Amino acid sequence: MLREDDCTARDISRALGIREKEVYEHLPHVERSFGNGSSVISRPAQCLHCGFVFKKRTRFTSPGKCPVCRSEAISPPVYGIKEGSEKS
Repeated sequence: MLREDDCTARDISRALGIREKEVYEHLPHVERSFGNGSSVISRPAQCLHCGFVFKKRTRFTSPGKCPVCRSEAISPPVYGIKEGSEKS
């Protein structure tokens, strides 16, 4: 699914019929199974208030608050398989 199209954890949970929390538990395993420097995150979370992008975040879950403006309006990260070491 992640090779074909980029999607959020909510999209994945709906498609597979599992809880969103379970998606977050499985994503590290998915990333390890690809190895070779492949990345699962294709677009990091972003603050909808000030535009801060969580580029260096290594956790798969969405952040709770923006470190710059403290807003809780955060767009969720979008997941997809990025082959090799081309993290964006």
